[in-house]
Amino acid sequence: MAIAKKSLTRSAQAEIAPRARFRERVLKDFARNKFLYVMLVPVIAYYLIFQYGPMYGAVIAFQDFSPTKGIWESQWIGFDNFVTFFNGAFFSRLIRNTLAINIIDLVFHFPAPIILALLLNEITSPLFKRTVQTITYMPHFISLVVVVGMMVDFFARDGLVNNIIVALLGVKAIPFLQSADWYWTLFVGSAIWQTIGWGSIVYLAAITNIDPTLYEAATVDGASRFRQLVHITIPGIMPTIIILLILRIGNMMSVGYEKTLLLYNPMTYETADVISTYVYRKGVLNTDYGFSAAVGLFNSVINFGLLLFANRVSKRASETGLF
Repeated sequence: MAIAKKSLTRSAQAEIAPRARFRERVLKDFARNKFLYVMLVPVIAYYLIFQYGPMYGAVIAFQDFSPTKGIWESQWIGFDNFVTFFNGAFFSRLIRNTLAINIIDLVFHFPAPIILALLLNEITSPLFKRTVQTITYMPHFISLVVVVGMMVDFFARDGLVNNIIVALLGVKAIPFLQSADWYWTLFVGSAIWQTIGWGSIVYLAAITNIDPTLYEAATVDGASRFRQLVHITIPGIMPTIIILLILRIGNMMSVGYEKTLLLYNPMTYETADVISTYVYRKGVLNTDYGFSAAVGLFNSVINFGLLLFANRVSKRASETGLF
């Protein structure tokens, strides 16, 4: 019995010892970096108050919510809001438009900053490089309302684009803004123009972290600039590309409603109406808060699932992921 008690005591001490050492390390780290932790408090408070705190409001997706009754007194209706959305007349159109815009954006918009960063990295003239960077960065600082206003002026029937087309090709003016067939092109194209320069900053920073000796060794071995680009630069920034791609796939069911509300009109609803604008109309304009919360919750769950899927595939394929 004495031997058994000693063995139990030793095993208990063995379990307690790592915890004590961990606690001691934590206390020492707090004492050493107390000012850094104090600076972290506002950030933690922000996320707790404005990000995690309001999450309890998602319960109204399962209620016939009434602002006068509040969350706790509104009638619980289970999944009725979700069933109404799935059986709605606009469900297929919303899913199709949201996915189509995001897929087109993923194919054309996502690679654009990468290509620009690779091209800028190959420019040998510092003056020309800074000029190109400045020109491509500037649209990012233009208000979205101003950007849409410029699009309305340029792509109107009597706008600059149509004037050029009519003068050069001798054809009739194209109703870009009134045609549902042109909406996806205008939406994604304007996004590329506005964000390509700003998005390239991340990739240019990743390129600067590549060891310069790799380029020197490749030059000695006779590798051309294109070979260096393919075998050194692109693999060097691939982890950054993968991380941003995972994050982008995690937003495949989201399209910013602000730009859509400013750009679409009744003649382009067929291709312009997306989930976020539908939630805006149902929640804000029709005050159906429970239904709009259900649609938003469905959207968030699908996005979260896509994020997990993309991260898992990335971990298996390249051993790079968010977590």
